[in-house]
Amino acid sequence: MTIYLSAYSLLNKYRRYIPLLIDTCIAMLSYVTPYAISGINPIKIEIIRNTILIYTIIYIGTFIALKTYRNMWRYTGIVDLYHCICASLLANALFYSVTRFLDIKIYYYVYPFATTLSSMLSITARVVFRSILIIGKNKSVSEGDKETNVMIVGAGQATYIMLGEIKANNHNHYNVKCIVDDDISKIGRRIYFAPVVGNTNTIKEMAKKYDIEKIIISIPSIDKENKKRILNLCAETQCKLKILPEIYSLIDNRGQKDLLSKLRDVQVEDLLGREPIVLDCQMTKEYIENKVVLVTGGGGSIGSELCRQIASYSPKNLIVLDIYENNAYSIQQELVRNYGNDLNMEVQIASVRDKNKLEQIFSTRNIDIVFHAAAHKHVPLMEHNPEEAIKNNIMGTYNTACMADKYKTDKFVLISTDKAVNPTNVMGATKRICEMIIQVFNQRSKTDFVAVRFGNVLGSNGSVIPLFMDQIRTGGPVTVTHEEITRYFMTIPEAVQLVLRAAKIATGGEIFVLDMGEPVKIKDLAYNLIRLAGLVPDKDIKVTYTGLRPGEKLYEELLITEKSGQTKTEIDKIFIEKPTYVNEVHLLDAISNLHKAALNLETETELKLIENLVPTYKRTPNNNNKSKTEYEKPTLNKNEDNLVFRVETA
Repeated sequence: MTIYLSAYSLLNKYRRYIPLLIDTCIAMLSYVTPYAISGINPIKIEIIRNTILIYTIIYIGTFIALKTYRNMWRYTGIVDLYHCICASLLANALFYSVTRFLDIKIYYYVYPFATTLSSMLSITARVVFRSILIIGKNKSVSEGDKETNVMIVGAGQATYIMLGEIKANNHNHYNVKCIVDDDISKIGRRIYFAPVVGNTNTIKEMAKKYDIEKIIISIPSIDKENKKRILNLCAETQCKLKILPEIYSLIDNRGQKDLLSKLRDVQVEDLLGREPIVLDCQMTKEYIENKVVLVTGGGGSIGSELCRQIASYSPKNLIVLDIYENNAYSIQQELVRNYGNDLNMEVQIASVRDKNKLEQIFSTRNIDIVFHAAAHKHVPLMEHNPEEAIKNNIMGTYNTACMADKYKTDKFVLISTDKAVNPTNVMGATKRICEMIIQVFNQRSKTDFVAVRFGNVLGSNGSVIPLFMDQIRTGGPVTVTHEEITRYFMTIPEAVQLVLRAAKIATGGEIFVLDMGEPVKIKDLAYNLIRLAGLVPDKDIKVTYTGLRPGEKLYEELLITEKSGQTKTEIDKIFIEKPTYVNEVHLLDAISNLHKAALNLETETELKLIENLVPTYKRTPNNNNKSKTEYEKPTLNKNEDNLVFRVETA
């Protein structure tokens, strides 16, 4: 071990000069050896003395000219060895030509012997040099740092590249103990130094057998369903997880040796078990291009992603409106970095409650499309502050819709929520009233008013996933409101694609909804996130149940379980709720009364007015006291929307 470390230290310190010195010695030894084997005499000594310098200069000069010293010997591979052989052959051919041209006497057997020996020695030197560096590096690592036992899932090209990098420069101190793969033909074989020991169903068994601490999922082209299955298996091992991104980010000719840096932590999107929804961007681009677009709430989770995607479609002008200056500044700087002067953008710090400011914006700009994302969305907070939900959600939508109608905007797209269906909270009820507002305006306006409903958005501000991750990071406990609570999830880009496409295909009055697949149990999500952090639920991180919060549902409404009440669109997974008639006079009178009650902080009056406007709204003032058995699955109800589902309580 001491010899390896000493050699490693020496070669590593003088690695820029030692290769040149080694090749110089190889050239001299290759040239002298055939003379020595055939027997030394004064004539041969004279020939050697007169020609060895010529041979060495030609040999080293050829290697320098062919740039073989620019390749790092630490990463010597087949291609580098091939170049080395070519350089050696060319050097010897040049030496032969020079000696023939200058009529220098050389024994003929010297040429083939020196050529063969110099080629073999140059290859051997590089392999030995690389081995000493690798072994010495690994020895120094093992003495100075604790290695991490690793299992790799997948025995494909990505794993081959990764293991090559680990072998060459293991800065992460990984000790790859085994590989698992579902290809039976690979089981029992090796990639470099790592054996393929079984299929993915043996992950838990092999993790225990090989004392695995970290699992790397190295199947970048895997489909979502199999990824979820493998992640669930990995979650049972208590190992930390890393995952390679999609295959397109790995095909990079600029540096496959940096593959380990592409590893990322497992994200909650990986647990959803469905393929992401991707819509045709070209249609959206054709609609947005050269349009003046206003995004209210443009600094929020949905609003900022709207701005990102709209900016990519070359709008004539993008107007970002938000009351929170920090959020607005953040998205402004991001778009400036990404698009510079190619994007015509302005930021308006304003509230949608301020009708005068909205009037000033609409009257001075010929706005084509409005995406109305400004809203209060936190259910428990709005239960305690209903007047703010009324002023911001209802009045903000009404004010913005009035301006869109007055100044003949082409489209007005309301960002709604599935909580607007059979609402049990003030936030959901106010968003349902917002939908009613746009339906009323659509009945009498030249502007096309449309709403888009979707479920919970992964990673949005204040959503459950960042909360769980923060709780895990700080040691817990992880708080789940109820053991049986379930939610539908989608990613922010998916939600925004839906919104943009709705703007394109809307003719007015529609409420677009998305088939989001199977719901996810929040308890299972919490447990998986803990396991994927390499921890044990209820041992390392405690999971506690706090009870449903005020206004919170156990099951969100299943908007698209029966399709007979919805109209199918040209786009897969997007449906339209059949519009319902709304009495304009009754709605506008009620909104006026709601506004007055909100300004006067008359909470009970506010709630009664909301109940009158939204017949399916049911107040749940004491949800926290309900037991698990008091909740049942949603059952069909036809009170308001054509086909929706409702939670019935015992």
